[in-house]
Amino acid sequence: MKNAVNDGVWSGSWVAERLGVELVGEDGLRALLGLALRRNPKRAHLLVSNVLGKHVPQSPTVVYGHGYRLGRQVAALLGEAEAGAAVVLGYAETATGLGHAVADGLGTAPYLHSTRRPVAGVARAGGFEESHSHATSHLLLPEDPELLSGQGPLVLVDDEFSTGNTVLNTIRDLHERYPRGRYVVVALVDMRSAEDVERMERFADEIGARVDLVAAASGIVRLPEGVLEKGQQLVGRYESAGRGSGVVDRAHAAVAAHQTQSRAPEGVHQPRRIELHWPHRLPDGARHGFTPAHRARLESALPAMAARIADALPADAYRVLVLGFEELMYAPLRLARELEQVVSAEVRFSTTTRSPVLALDDPGYAIRTRLVFPAHDDPADGPGERYAYNVAGGGFDAVVAVVDSVADTPALHAPDGLLARLAAHTPHVLLAVVPSYVPHASERPAMLPEPLRGPAFSSYAPEEVGWLLQDLSDVTLEAPTEEREEAIQSGGAHYAESLPVEYQPSEQYQELFHTALDTSAARIAQAVGVVTEAVIAERSPRPVLVSLARAGTPVGILMRRWAQYRYGLDLPHYAVSIVRGRGIDANALRWLAAHHDPRDVVFVDGWTGKGAITRELTQAVEEFEAKEGVTGFDPEIAVLADPGSCVRTYGTREDFLIPSACLNSTVSGLISRTVLRADLVGPDDFHGAKFYRELAGADVSVAFLDAVSARFPEVADTVDTAVKELMAEDRAPTWAGWRAVERISEEYGIHDVNLVKPGVGETTRVLLRRVPWKILARAGAGADLDHVRMLAEQRGVPVEEVGDLPYTCVGLIHPKYTRGATGADGKAVSV
Repeated sequence: MKNAVNDGVWSGSWVAERLGVELVGEDGLRALLGLALRRNPKRAHLLVSNVLGKHVPQSPTVVYGHGYRLGRQVAALLGEAEAGAAVVLGYAETATGLGHAVADGLGTAPYLHSTRRPVAGVARAGGFEESHSHATSHLLLPEDPELLSGQGPLVLVDDEFSTGNTVLNTIRDLHERYPRGRYVVVALVDMRSAEDVERMERFADEIGARVDLVAAASGIVRLPEGVLEKGQQLVGRYESAGRGSGVVDRAHAAVAAHQTQSRAPEGVHQPRRIELHWPHRLPDGARHGFTPAHRARLESALPAMAARIADALPADAYRVLVLGFEELMYAPLRLARELEQVVSAEVRFSTTTRSPVLALDDPGYAIRTRLVFPAHDDPADGPGERYAYNVAGGGFDAVVAVVDSVADTPALHAPDGLLARLAAHTPHVLLAVVPSYVPHASERPAMLPEPLRGPAFSSYAPEEVGWLLQDLSDVTLEAPTEEREEAIQSGGAHYAESLPVEYQPSEQYQELFHTALDTSAARIAQAVGVVTEAVIAERSPRPVLVSLARAGTPVGILMRRWAQYRYGLDLPHYAVSIVRGRGIDANALRWLAAHHDPRDVVFVDGWTGKGAITRELTQAVEEFEAKEGVTGFDPEIAVLADPGSCVRTYGTREDFLIPSACLNSTVSGLISRTVLRADLVGPDDFHGAKFYRELAGADVSVAFLDAVSARFPEVADTVDTAVKELMAEDRAPTWAGWRAVERISEEYGIHDVNLVKPGVGETTRVLLRRVPWKILARAGAGADLDHVRMLAEQRGVPVEEVGDLPYTCVGLIHPKYTRGATGADGKAVSV
């Protein structure tokens, strides 16, 4: 099975004829590119490179040579001085090997590629999104934090340059952090339209930098009207007919069997493992950076490693494939190129991929066969299919699979794993494992980072609170309501994986906030005093306040201020993340246990509704202590208001307006809700959040704190009396709120307590973040509900007065078709 041209047929002709796609450009462009159909709702076609070493097996000398020559062209363009100061940045997953080869061509340039694999203990130097990709989040994780901060040219390498959106977005992001005067974009093919060329020129003028482009060939892709819909229809037609789906595509089974039957083994062969003797602590690639010194070490070790592979091959092997693994392209490419020099067999190189592409056995189509197998490196974004294209039916009598040690898992060796899939199509499967390079070699970082503090993170003073979070301010997490809620309700996304767009209050609403603050400041001050006195008396004389970000954080600061006002205590205060359905941030608990006595830790929140977070925290602390062997944390929350009767430590059980519930980040230090997404938060990282610096003009966070703490002197005597009364009461939680929610859920035909949001605070959140069905208001409720009535009117939500409501109000989320209906596990509620 040939690649670029099959029996004189261009490997893009099938798609071109059926979709009307035209590939127009320089001579030789069709030798570089074929076409296939993407199983992707964002873009119908895929430009399939014949020289990249990803989807199409190719001579490793050809693959490496294209990248190396591009690097030499960049060196000539820059001149000796600038080339010596350049840094190369490549894109995962397809261009990781190409970027390495370009850096080799430059000679003296260090190289870094983006990655979709979070690595604990390595700080992010940036990240970006890829507009057309099936998997978008790219991380930059250099071991050397200064790698991207130099003044020399930045060379950005991708396999193709189409619209230029991804590259220009990367430059824009990096230029804000590390401005420089020159950028060079490198690609195998430049497929921009005239408009895209002009846009890049305007972009360069806007940032005040020179942006050049170097490519092996150029052209354009002409797409007819409706190509996306037509492409999706074609994919659907062929997959439903069984010609483009399955563990091994059915249409290719006969071809594969015919091409391998003369060499097929009688039984299943376990893959032979090759010990490469990879040099100690030599990076397996450029996920964390790859320097000229690393390159020199690799090149000195390559002959011996290639010889070990050659010795393991069958003596009569005549067609050998070296198969890389997703982002791991450069190490297997260099091994394959070295092997090609020392064996008589024909050697080819390609790589497995995440990219879903329709396979079709036609000479005019670029992806003839497809092997499908489960991911085997425990990916951060969860399990999924992976693919090896044009391997089945390729006539290979030996395949050398090269993976890193993270990917050498039981899933790799499983009956449906990659190795078994390969064994069905070749008589000899060999496995070479390259040690995964981690800058910090310990299993867990020896030290977690110190807390974030204002003014660098939040508008609060640094002594008021330390945030046990990581700063994700540079990541776009806000999703349009429709997309966000569709993802949540489909069950495929958790509410903590994205952020709602921050509510921007009207002038009328801001006036209402200030009026409510003037009215309730003394009542809040009293509740702050009562709960703080109860904590000091019953929990610890010097408590460590740990507020649940973000609603609990203003309350934690106020409690800290009360302890300072009344006793001169300077209490430590931290904010941590807790996520419904996923528990509290275990790394934050580890940090607290390492710096304080867990018995002194008091968790703080704003209010209780039906008690879901109270139960979540109890379970999470129990699981943490059982797993970590750390004891002493008391999971009971101290809250300002406990209308649900869920806790013992509270300032009041009245359900009244706490003005901090009226707003989002602008009353919470300009901090977002917390985020827990696998591609951004590794297993040993703190959960994340954003600092909305741009909302500083609307920030009332400190004004709220000052207004309440100014009332401390006038409520001090009342607090003393209230504390004595509190201590004499039976404060055992009755969970009356939970029972009321269950009753309301049944009476209104909702049948799910997670769609009932009780209390003023929770009702306010429903109106600010969700699409509520209706609001239940206790008859006679006064000014505490002015802001609720205003928001309900703005949202067109009916307010129904109820006589026997145990809360001041309750927000109901519609059980069907509503955006934002999430259940106890943070995902969609199905009814």
